Amino acid sequence: MYCESLIHYKRRYTNTVRVGPVNIGSDAPIVIQTMTSKATSDIDGSVEQILKADEAGAQIVRVTVPSMRDIEHIRAIKEKLLAGVHHIPLVADIHFNQKIAFEAAKLVEKVRINPGNFADSKKFEQLDYSDTEYAAELDRIRQEFLPLLHICREHNTALRIGTNHGSLSDRIMSRYGDTPEGMVESAMEFLRFCKQENFMNVVVSMKASNTMIMVQSVRLLAVRMKEENMHFPLHLGVTEAGEGEDGRIKSAVGIGALLADGIGDTIRVSLTEEPECEIPVARKLVMHFANHTQAGDIPPLGKYFINPFSFTRRQSTQVLQVGGKQVPVVIADSQECSGNLHPDFVFINHHQDPIPDIQNLVELDNKTDLNTKNNLLPLVTLQHKDLLDFVDPCFVRIRTAELNNAAFRKLQVLKNKVLVLSSNNLNMLADLRSAIVRLTMHGIKLPVIVKICYQTDDIETLQVKAAADSGGLLLDGLVDGIWIANTGNVSQQEVCSVSFGILQASRMRTTKPEYISCPSCGRTQFNIQETTRYIRERTRHLTGLKIGIMGCIVNGLGEMADADYGYIGGAPGKVNLYHQKELIKRGVPENLAVDELINLIKDRGDWVEP
Repeated sequence: MYCESLIHYKRRYTNTVRVGPVNIGSDAPIVIQTMTSKATSDIDGSVEQILKADEAGAQIVRVTVPSMRDIEHIRAIKEKLLAGVHHIPLVADIHFNQKIAFEAAKLVEKVRINPGNFADSKKFEQLDYSDTEYAAELDRIRQEFLPLLHICREHNTALRIGTNHGSLSDRIMSRYGDTPEGMVESAMEFLRFCKQENFMNVVVSMKASNTMIMVQSVRLLAVRMKEENMHFPLHLGVTEAGEGEDGRIKSAVGIGALLADGIGDTIRVSLTEEPECEIPVARKLVMHFANHTQAGDIPPLGKYFINPFSFTRRQSTQVLQVGGKQVPVVIADSQECSGNLHPDFVFINHHQDPIPDIQNLVELDNKTDLNTKNNLLPLVTLQHKDLLDFVDPCFVRIRTAELNNAAFRKLQVLKNKVLVLSSNNLNMLADLRSAIVRLTMHGIKLPVIVKICYQTDDIETLQVKAAADSGGLLLDGLVDGIWIANTGNVSQQEVCSVSFGILQASRMRTTKPEYISCPSCGRTQFNIQETTRYIRERTRHLTGLKIGIMGCIVNGLGEMADADYGYIGGAPGKVNLYHQKELIKRGVPENLAVDELINLIKDRGDWVEP
């Protein structure tokens, strides 16, 4: 199994990696980090961002080092921080140039390299290697990598092997394809070199903008490392998550699905916003799982039929538009949802008039005749007096704690019913997962909607908690819908938006455009925050369209490989525009580029008037 336990929260066993004064892994608390977005040559601006991140609670800050000139810039940044008695560890982010990594490792507490471009290239070419030739390539890469390990050992510098879905090398892509297996092998090659040299001060990451690929890759990496007796700590993050609600939900779906299973030792929430804005979101995620060790007992799963490395959806019978091959549905406590986002079902109380043009649920007590409410959809308990004889569709509310053998026997004979499953367990995701697996093992194919309940006045807290608690269930194809109930001071419109956002972030239902936008760094060639907001404003009505907005070419073309359109920084103030993977226009001036993107969308027939 990919984690220590599917029913008891337990952190994955790891080595301890020391990054300056900060420990990652083992018994250390989960570490929160971020990355500067200023050009590294802007020494004062970079220092200011680092100090703001430090004040917000970041424990480690990464800085891009794109050229040899920037070695002196990062030296100056570090000197200014130390002069102010600020000892926050710095990570040098290196791509393409090994010599920069060698020099940076002498200055900072940690170096991040990308195995896709450290000693390999990406030209989107198909390469054909024999096994002998492939082994020779690995030996070449090892020889180029060893000097970095020697420098890191000499200077007590930690190392991150950071694989990105968007920048797998042509060598890896040609042999393994654009897959979690390819991402994992890309990192494992370098981890084997580290193990051979007995260099253990290493953290490893698997990042993608696709939450499903990110989660599957990290799970597979955890298994592969265990098979080869490796225990390196894991850095988690959903890259190019975006900004605003979308970025927060997408990050919480991916990171939360793994933290819930005890996987992850340090996290970064990548938002297309200022670095300090990432920290509160990351803190909420970490704190959400802080007390999971105190959760109540969860019944064992028996045989676990879900493949955690490849998506398959639980088989269920369709009732109304729920289950079967239908997209997951949303139940809301009110019809108030923004724009075109209307829930599939609305829950009303006995005293409310039915809301027109939508399916209404009403909760009935165990003695009320189901047929007296035939203009509504009944929501009842498993103990309702008429349930076994009632043939019309209805919704059955049940808590995980009620699932005993008697309940399973009763559920086995029910037809035309939708289960609304809830949990009071602190470890909600694991408890709901266990319940759904046990339902399935008892041959029960009724569709399942999970109801998750909160009490918060803070919309960001609701976004993070709800996405973290339900994302893993959706990514594993276990549920047919979600119902988020919140008794705090958050509008029902916002709650409904969170519900649809979670379904889209988990890639289960598309109800708006998707923006794959990077968080910006010193390599960014244009104002990505302002540009992302402007593109979103101009295209928010193009439901289902995927637009990649990337500051530079490092992950740009690869990470937006499944996007319909790409807006990628090519040079300072210049943008390259893509349709799918095809470069359409190169070097478009930044002040004209958004209009040119809109024209491209129109030319290719994907534009509709708002």
